[in-house]
Amino acid sequence: MYGNLSVIDAQPNMPSEEEDPKLLAEFEARIDRGEKIEPHDWMPREYRRQLIRMIEQHAHSEIIGALPEGTWITRAPGFKRKMALMAKVQDEVGHGQLLYSAAETLGKSREAMINDLLSGKSKYSNVFNYPALTWGDTAVIAWLIDAGAIVNQVANSKGSYGPYCRALERICQEESFHLKYGYDNVVTLATGTETQRAMVQEALNRWWQPIMHFHGPPDTVSVHTEKLVRWKVKMATNDEMRQEFLDGYVPKIWELGLTVPDPNLHKNPETGLWEFTEPDWEEFKRVINGDGPCNKERLAVRRMAEEEGRWVREALKRPSQKYVAPLA
Repeated sequence: MYGNLSVIDAQPNMPSEEEDPKLLAEFEARIDRGEKIEPHDWMPREYRRQLIRMIEQHAHSEIIGALPEGTWITRAPGFKRKMALMAKVQDEVGHGQLLYSAAETLGKSREAMINDLLSGKSKYSNVFNYPALTWGDTAVIAWLIDAGAIVNQVANSKGSYGPYCRALERICQEESFHLKYGYDNVVTLATGTETQRAMVQEALNRWWQPIMHFHGPPDTVSVHTEKLVRWKVKMATNDEMRQEFLDGYVPKIWELGLTVPDPNLHKNPETGLWEFTEPDWEEFKRVINGDGPCNKERLAVRRMAEEEGRWVREALKRPSQKYVAPLA
């Protein structure tokens, strides 16, 4: 689960031959033929840099994204809901580890990626900077945030970089189950008591703008889209993915009798495109740059996990030595 964030600077040293126009032409010809680029193949420095940025932020988003839902495991209504949410959170963390492995094939270590996350240098999706205040929030997250992620990931799984595409294929299979889980939760609330309906409607109201931010800035201002699409790192633009999401899920929201908190949202019969109130992109920038309502809290949890898990990592590196877990 991830949006389109800012560029990272860290990248491995690359040979000067990457500017060779002949190599670049051969590289782009391979992409035009639909071939996959593998880790040991020649690639432009910018292609490598953009892939690291994109896969790394996706991995961070999966890990951080488990936190707002994870806080509800002990409070989920009923044993089945607890077990289902626990399984979903476990999947999300697994997706993060899979994506870190894919990013490592490009030359950046997992340790460097984690350090950049904790320092604030590397970003994660805007939506995970917001709190899950009620059970209704977890339902909206599991349905509509994961729906937005699937739109993104299904498209990009057909991209040009082999390890990322293969990781996305597996992730999309598991995310489809998350989507069904979230939809079931929303349907249960939307068709329940007045209190339950109010809960899920209030959650939808809170999350609508972060959802509209999710696929990133409009194509007219996005600094990455054109090059990423040309090299098939991204297979659709931000606006195209946002339109696909609206096309697939706004009718479903309305079917449940819920109200989208945007009176201007409608489908233009002439263009076939959804028109809507432009979300506050200044808020998007603030949140992405670390000024989100839960940014400090999310990173504090990750720092704690990093510190408390250090002895485990050291033990795995040196299995012949004896280690004792620190006291809580």
